[in-house]
Amino acid sequence: MRESTSVTGSTGRAEGEVLEVTGLRRSFGTVRAVDDVSFGLAAGGSLGIVGESGSGKTTTARIIVGLEQADEGRVGVLGRARTGRARGRAERLARAREVQMVFQDPYLSLDPRTSVEAALRETLRLHFPAADHDARIRELLDQVGLGTRAADALPRQLSGGQRQRVAIARALAVEPAVMVLDEAVAALDVSVQAQVLNLLADIREQTGIAYLFITHDLGVVRCVTDDVVVMRHGRIVESGPTARVLDDPQHPYTRLLLESVPRPGWDPDRIAAARRAL
Repeated sequence: MRESTSVTGSTGRAEGEVLEVTGLRRSFGTVRAVDDVSFGLAAGGSLGIVGESGSGKTTTARIIVGLEQADEGRVGVLGRARTGRARGRAERLARAREVQMVFQDPYLSLDPRTSVEAALRETLRLHFPAADHDARIRELLDQVGLGTRAADALPRQLSGGQRQRVAIARALAVEPAVMVLDEAVAALDVSVQAQVLNLLADIREQTGIAYLFITHDLGVVRCVTDDVVVMRHGRIVESGPTARVLDDPQHPYTRLLLESVPRPGWDPDRIAAARRAL
């Protein structure tokens, strides 16, 4: 049975929803990548969307950011609809300031010929031409734990964790209401993952920004989200507070995801059989 679910953040930091997603649908040929997806994210909240490859989670994120167009449904940020293409440069910039995305591989999203400072300055000039860019760049570098020593570095001169911090700083530069993180720590070593996740938690506490985490990693979801949406074949199959969903899953697919995490006594053959039977 198809389930269309609305979920809101549970932190109590602010009233109302900063992000509202209603009835999204997106097909690619005969494949329904997103099928009647609805949820909400409270201001200052943190929501995870989990599922295996092909579940529709990344397509949903790309629709929210504006990199894909929905066939049906509505995306609203701060009460304003984002459905349809932006009309003109001013509206495109306004939408970018509302929602920013941090991708899995920062090396691909950063210009290899552009220094950290130049990348941040370019973003600030585009969105806030009258601001004190020097002061803001120092503030952003400090906020993500890099410091001004990294300002002159090119992406190839930085570690993976440092590059991801630059990507986060660039997203923060436009002061978005929502940051979408698409497998943003998946390519990092475990110890670096922890550092970046702690950094994101601190930024959320300081700024009140709302996070939408797109991930297959249930450990990440447990650490950094208030609520979670579980997707399979483009549909939401379960949703609710993260602790409840992960500790007491109600849907067989959610239980399968939890059982698929390797641990002592883990039986991959049994998991594969359960997946085929689902």
